[in-house]
Amino acid sequence: MFSRFVFGLGLLSATALVHPALAANARALQIFVSKDKQSLTVYDGQEVIATSKVSTGKPGHTTPSGIFSVIEKQKYHESNLYSAAPMPYMQRLTWSGIALHESNSVPRYPASHGCVRMPGVFAKQLYKMTGMGVPIVITDAEIRPQPITHPTLFQPEAPEPPPLLSDVVLRPAIGDQPIEIAMNEVSMPRLQPQSIIDPVNDEPVRILITRRSQRDDIIDLQGNLALLGFEVGEADGLLGPATVQAIGDFKTQHPLDPDSRKSLVSDALFEAVAIAAGKEKPANGVLLVRRGFRPVMQATVTIDDPGLALGTHFFTAYNVDADSGSADWLGVTLANPLTSKTMKRLGISKLESSIISGTPIENALSRIGIPDETRRKIGAMLVTGSSLTISDTGIGPETGEGTDFITVTRG
Repeated sequence: MFSRFVFGLGLLSATALVHPALAANARALQIFVSKDKQSLTVYDGQEVIATSKVSTGKPGHTTPSGIFSVIEKQKYHESNLYSAAPMPYMQRLTWSGIALHESNSVPRYPASHGCVRMPGVFAKQLYKMTGMGVPIVITDAEIRPQPITHPTLFQPEAPEPPPLLSDVVLRPAIGDQPIEIAMNEVSMPRLQPQSIIDPVNDEPVRILITRRSQRDDIIDLQGNLALLGFEVGEADGLLGPATVQAIGDFKTQHPLDPDSRKSLVSDALFEAVAIAAGKEKPANGVLLVRRGFRPVMQATVTIDDPGLALGTHFFTAYNVDADSGSADWLGVTLANPLTSKTMKRLGISKLESSIISGTPIENALSRIGIPDETRRKIGAMLVTGSSLTISDTGIGPETGEGTDFITVTRG
């Protein structure tokens, strides 16, 4: 058994490493980068297994804060933006150019063009420890994952126990005559290996719970208007000429209150069109699932008190045991103040004070309603290392093909 190698003491100018053999068995890795401490910490579940000093982006080239994951790895890479500058042991976080990588200059203050620089020895070891999709959380102030227990958090569904022989009801014998059982010889088909007939994908799933976007609302609006006989063109979530005309025609036939007539679309319009089409008002939240950087599921959820901000929270599942139907969760809250323009767009009237104090995670989880069928489907996919993000701001522009859900915060 190899022991850990420790260079220096603490995090003042030190890098603490674990042997890669430890990392090979780490199934719930997550990496936290603190810009104020200029430090990087690797967790496996609750355990800190590696630390290092870093250098993040200097003024004018600030490293973005938020929730990322490793989406590409190259032992040797040259910058596409800065004169082919070498970036050994590169682990990419965004396709727009943010990465973790080795550097000969890690002065423990912001010095890069946006990437997270690491000392050479540590960068090599971290490269061996991580796999694709490992979460990286970058924050202005240092945060640490804490154990979270809440009924909203997903749990695997324990398999049904097989019936016991004692539970089988036998037909009683009649009189003293013995019971004769007819047996037919049946040729049993040869079963194929389970991995062939029912392959199991054990990659961690990435779950995002957020508010429905206005585009989602407009797609529903277009579909309902079409059911009512209005010509809307393609249901693409865009307010094109045909959709605008259809909205105007609907308002002529179904007058709305004066306040709702001031804007082209409003909650009152969405609800009125849904009622006219015989539809229920859609849920105000959405749950999205990715696995292996690809979308695999989408469902609706409800958000209580939608006029209050949810905040931005990140959770990681560990000790997932499908046999017992149990999983442990760790969670953090990220500072993510919303602009007044964003709040107006999302229909948020005020920020929940507990987002940055009190019990923000519990408050957010308690306001989210998830259908039982959705919970069962996700429970069946849940493995150690799966993660959940809760955010008001939806799918960010960095999320796309070949990424997990990327949430960039405002620090």
